[in-house]
Amino acid sequence: MNDLPEIDDDALKLDPAFADQFEPQFRPACQLYLISPPAIDDGFATLLEAALDAGPVAAFQLRLKGIDDHRIAALAAPLVAICRAREVAFIVNDSIGLAKRLGADGVHLGQEDGDPRDAREQLGKEAQIGVTCHDSRHLAMEAGERGADYVAFGAFFPTTTKTVEHVAEPALLGWWTTVFETPCVAIGGITADNAAPLVAAGADFLAVSSAVWGHPDGPAAGVRAFAGVLGQG
Repeated sequence: MNDLPEIDDDALKLDPAFADQFEPQFRPACQLYLISPPAIDDGFATLLEAALDAGPVAAFQLRLKGIDDHRIAALAAPLVAICRAREVAFIVNDSIGLAKRLGADGVHLGQEDGDPRDAREQLGKEAQIGVTCHDSRHLAMEAGERGADYVAFGAFFPTTTKTVEHVAEPALLGWWTTVFETPCVAIGGITADNAAPLVAAGADFLAVSSAVWGHPDGPAAGVRAFAGVLGQG
């Protein structure tokens, strides 16, 4: 049973200056959260190594659609080892069962992919469990109540990685980080050129895919491009 009062996100619009009314609270610096391209092959391991060696990356999410778990597991094995060697969290998208099979550090759940409480029971107390919350304050509070380790908001910008059905505003990040301690991830069309307002608004992580893997100078350059906006340069 859901004990949270439901917020009508459309009727109760956020004041863009909401967070400005409060004294800033200390939060760790915003970090990079890489998401895999929509399709990869056996050669992707080399690209991942280059990206992770180019600068600080907090997490890598394996997000592959349209192929069976056996193929995903085969592709994932070297990627897990690469992340472990660099102390980068390895997160599996959508599937609690696949995350358990791979010994992943956590799972990222869409709204139709399961309950964080079930993920916790199956993956253990140390697992990192994230939940997609689109542009909804209510879904985010619900995820937090159910034990999510982070909530993801977006899309903030147009993206070619997936179909955009929900558009989030930076004020949502400011509201969340002012009211709650659970980290938040900004996702959707984020590049080194448009990320600064999201960092300023309070994003704890920037989830990035094509801006790194599709960078004209390669994924290492893609990661380095974010150094300035994340205060690492």
